[in-house]
Amino acid sequence: MRRRAALWFAALVLGMLAIPGTALAQTTTGGDVTAEEAVDELAIARRLVDRSVDLYDAGRAEEAYTAARNSYLDHFEYVEIPLRVRDEGLTLVVEEDYASLRNLIEAGAPPGDVRSTAAEVHRGLDEVERTLSKPGLAAPLLALVYSFTILFREGLEAVLVVAAILGYLEASRNSQYRGAVLKGVGAALGATVLLFVAVTMFVQLAPLQRELLEAGTALLAVVVLFYVSFWLINRLEHRRWMEFVRAKVWTAATTGSTLALVGVGFTAVFREGFETILFYQALISFAQGLLLWVVLGALGGAAALGAIAWVIFKAGRRIPVKVFLTTAIAMVMVLSVAFAGNAVRGFQEAAVLPVTHLESLPDLPIFLAQLTGWYPTRETILAQAALTLVYVLGAVWTFVVLPRRERSDTTPTERNQTAAVPEQPAPVPERESTPR
Repeated sequence: MRRRAALWFAALVLGMLAIPGTALAQTTTGGDVTAEEAVDELAIARRLVDRSVDLYDAGRAEEAYTAARNSYLDHFEYVEIPLRVRDEGLTLVVEEDYASLRNLIEAGAPPGDVRSTAAEVHRGLDEVERTLSKPGLAAPLLALVYSFTILFREGLEAVLVVAAILGYLEASRNSQYRGAVLKGVGAALGATVLLFVAVTMFVQLAPLQRELLEAGTALLAVVVLFYVSFWLINRLEHRRWMEFVRAKVWTAATTGSTLALVGVGFTAVFREGFETILFYQALISFAQGLLLWVVLGALGGAAALGAIAWVIFKAGRRIPVKVFLTTAIAMVMVLSVAFAGNAVRGFQEAAVLPVTHLESLPDLPIFLAQLTGWYPTRETILAQAALTLVYVLGAVWTFVVLPRRERSDTTPTERNQTAAVPEQPAPVPERESTPR
């Protein structure tokens, strides 16, 4: 039943991604232009900018100039009047970027300069769409759920590890070291906050192309999310991690090293904190205009973790860990697929990867496109489809193939004998006298 509930939850989330979440239909932006019409014109303008860069790289400068000019005159100017009513400064910025792009092409500038300026135009067009449209319902909800999932999943693992450490100290009659472990946990939380601030400042001030930096961050997040998503691999890794932590606790407790126990508490939490920072940096870069919902999701995750920590540490009760983690991992998989699409799109805007538009596929509104990673290009769709296929095959292998193999390899007698053997308690190390 639990597995079925998790699968239904994942199906519900995937279905939610298909909900058109931006209220565009007949909303006017001014100048008798509907928001839907404006978004369509901006989509064509982006594609012409991409074509301009491709033509320039192919040595066809005159055609590249024509494509860049048509992107501005035939499509961006269509939304320029309503945009001026909303944001005069943004209008001027995009106009200047377009002028710079045409001038560089006309002057025969290095391809790298043209690509960089085209990326600025892309960023400006994205901001224009965010200005002229509304987030709707689905995009804010996704931002909130993603944010909640990140903090809840990483925080829950940290809570479970700390609970295991404290329980081990209690079982080994070394409960006087609880304070040292908790000091390490507090130091890890403080270090995580400081690192988050430092990384955020670096992203804002780094002398690197912004699209390239965001794409690299998203790609790294995809790799880490992929690693923590597979149930079988994660179980084995978690088991090794717990064995390592218990070994450190046993050594520190038997030698009476308070500093070592502080280090154990710090390491147990900061590891999850580092992953949390990485995931939130990727999410924030692709949830522009929805930061409030990201913050609300984080606050909700913190409140849920606080309640679970109270249940474990104060009430001394067990929680359905498997249900919580399975549900969180299902959402993490959806999040990693979205990050994969955004990473590829970032590399495309930085001209690292080619752009092959699929005209038959629709463009999503900007808020929903960024949170789902859906862009109608061959490269982004192939990346998302490949990652989704790997997840599906991994789930089939983990939940269908392996259980059948285990059942076929184990005889009924062996299964009965295994069930009859009671679980042995963990050995309790002898407490050595500690120097005062």
